[in-house]
Amino acid sequence: MKALLFALCCAAAAPAGAVSHVFLVQNSGWMEPFYSDPASQYKALVREVALAAVQPGDALVMASFNQSLPGAPSPRALLALKVDAKPPRDAIANALASLAVARKPGSSALADTDLGEAVRASMDVALGGKPGLVWLFTNNRNSPNNDQATARRNREFYQLIHEGGAIRKALAFPLHMPVHGASYSANGLMVYVFAVQEEGARELDRLMASGRVQQVITEPPARLKPLDQDTVRLLPAKVENLPGVAFSTLPNGLLRADIDADTGAAQGASARIAWRMENAIYPYTIAHARIAARADIAGSEAPIRLEHGAITALSPGKPQAMASAMPLPLGELPGKWSLQALRSAGSAQVLPARIEVQLADQKLELSQAFRQRMAALFPGDPLPEIFTPPAQIQGSRATLPLEVRVHYGMAPLAMAAGAALALLGAAAAATVAMTRPRKVLLTIDGEPRTVRAKPGARTPLYDRTGMQAATLHTTVFGNQLADVREGAQVRLGK
Repeated sequence: MKALLFALCCAAAAPAGAVSHVFLVQNSGWMEPFYSDPASQYKALVREVALAAVQPGDALVMASFNQSLPGAPSPRALLALKVDAKPPRDAIANALASLAVARKPGSSALADTDLGEAVRASMDVALGGKPGLVWLFTNNRNSPNNDQATARRNREFYQLIHEGGAIRKALAFPLHMPVHGASYSANGLMVYVFAVQEEGARELDRLMASGRVQQVITEPPARLKPLDQDTVRLLPAKVENLPGVAFSTLPNGLLRADIDADTGAAQGASARIAWRMENAIYPYTIAHARIAARADIAGSEAPIRLEHGAITALSPGKPQAMASAMPLPLGELPGKWSLQALRSAGSAQVLPARIEVQLADQKLELSQAFRQRMAALFPGDPLPEIFTPPAQIQGSRATLPLEVRVHYGMAPLAMAAGAALALLGAAAAATVAMTRPRKVLLTIDGEPRTVRAKPGARTPLYDRTGMQAATLHTTVFGNQLADVREGAQVRLGK
């Protein structure tokens, strides 16, 4: 299995800056109606999700999977390529066209399923231990060796997800897809995506933010992991301005504070903000949690005083109101005469800022709406119980962006510029004064003379017969006679 899959995957290794995608397509016996029903959209879904996920330069690997047996490796590579400018629609369609339900070697019995085996092989072999995204298309029946203890097998699969360090983020899309086959019928299908390593998690965040996958799968994703990060969102609903501080909310929900450096709020001043708190971890309800928050502006921190110290029954899609008093820790703002302020004169200096929210003693419950949806899609499947979050997850945190802009007026810059020009003018005047020729009064052999000399000059002095009588040294600080000829009568002044 490893040799077959790895040989094909090596050709599709993603270059630097690109993403590696592995698409695992289940074809075990439990999937029979998805292949035999003429109305099945299973292969079309796999194709469209893959086309939405990949971008030019990415590596794409597609493999079928069931359960590996001697003579029947699983996963089995179907396609491996580097995506170019033209979407690989035909290549994916051709790879899936001949895919059918697998049978056990030398037998008419339909193949069993091992979800964990497929995911581990994708991470260890197809990705080679490197970052990437693993996509899994399954009917959620995890039954190696036709094991009917599906609850235990599903629990093992979810232990791989929750406790496996390589998987940093996991989403699940439960989809309505009724199909009818000769042996089985099904109502739904599950699409999973597992982000491997931190870079894989960042790539998944970017992909979901792009909205490309949502154009194919319109159902909201259920978050499986992590359940201790970004569990809530705070959206400002109403903000009261402070003297010298104007608050506004951007279209993306970002809170912005514009501070006038000349009349900004005094240290310790607090803004009254009414928030709309939202649950960001569908399909879980935050049954109870203690909540605390703090503001961090340019390295200065201060606690945010919340109206309530706890939240209860915070369900997805049902926000709760939360009033607060948010201090502005502005003690470290650069002064208006600082170099930073002068550089930002007439514009705004953006300070690094954020709001941190901490949830402690957190208790999560699977929402009733999701339980009912899963029961309808996978009747008799105990899987929703396995969505219960791990017991060790009792706290979470969320970081909310905050934009603080400090506005400095032009007056300090103008004054500084005027002072600099004055200094330059004074220096220029002094330079001219020091370098222009000066009148020096002399007396040579009783005859008054007037000589013009620049500072630093050595001027020869001659008597009435034309012979050099002395040398005049002129400096910034005065004049001095040198080399006076013997017998010559030379002195400074009349």
